[in-house]
Amino acid sequence: MSSATPATAQAQAQRSQRAPMLLDVKTNALDDGPGIRSVVFFKGCPLSCVWCHNPESRMATPELSFDATVCIAGSGCSRCIPACPQRALNRRNPGLVDRAACDLCFACVDACPPGALARVGRPALAGDIMATLLRDKPFYEASGGGVTFSGGEPTLHMRFLGELAGECKAEGIHTLAETAGEFAWERFERYVLPHVDTVYYDIKLLDPVVHRKYCGVANDRILGNFARLAALAAAGDVELLARVPLVPGITDTEDNVLAIGGFLLAHEVRRVRLLDYNPTWVDKITKIGAVNEFAAQPAMRAWLPHDAVSDLRARLAEYGIEAA
Repeated sequence: MSSATPATAQAQAQRSQRAPMLLDVKTNALDDGPGIRSVVFFKGCPLSCVWCHNPESRMATPELSFDATVCIAGSGCSRCIPACPQRALNRRNPGLVDRAACDLCFACVDACPPGALARVGRPALAGDIMATLLRDKPFYEASGGGVTFSGGEPTLHMRFLGELAGECKAEGIHTLAETAGEFAWERFERYVLPHVDTVYYDIKLLDPVVHRKYCGVANDRILGNFARLAALAAAGDVELLARVPLVPGITDTEDNVLAIGGFLLAHEVRRVRLLDYNPTWVDKITKIGAVNEFAAQPAMRAWLPHDAVSDLRARLAEYGIEAA
């Protein structure tokens, strides 16, 4: 019998209802901010960028992933097929799973010995996440690291993000939020901004028409939010780093990069990070049963030439912008 009072049970239920979906909490990370960090990956994003590096993070709901390279059907294993109550698994199905029939009960995941079938996204409470993050606090302190909130888009969950970041700050842990900028400023200012030390801010495309074409939303709020953060950064209230993900033939054009450079200069920002294109997202698309016509394009399957990135950095330097 539960010992919780009705009031306690109600509070726990409310917290559970507003708990976001998480993809993962990655520890010992070295690429998402200074020092050794833990990265909390939220699930769900208001953008629909055609090149999304983490396509499994776009939906805010759970998904089923199937990795054919891990499956051991060739060794005679078929435990997952009879485990599915909806009969959604069949070797004749492309990618094994009939997505229309699957009801995401994840019985197949429990029955899959090698983990070829996997659940993508689990609800989590701040206390559970903090217990994981605090285990690595000595590494943060020794390396000048901390905790990074990423995604997906962490600002989809303003109150939860603020609660988690606030608990980190209370422990003396450096906090960093990665965002694409499509959020309500008032809520960000109220719930999140007081608890983050650094913001990594992605600006993908400056042209509003092209941005809507490739990212699914307008960019006026994104640019407006960046302008507000830039003013706060100039006053020393928060550290801000602009980032431009380079995508072949879309964001990596000289016109786009220099247009973004001009926008940054207009807001007295003279530092930007160019993110090299990573084609590994193409294989992730098939694992979650998604369809993306851009994934079939040869340019999407290749890394950007190093010289091309160096040339863009040199052109920005001519503007007086340091491009890492």
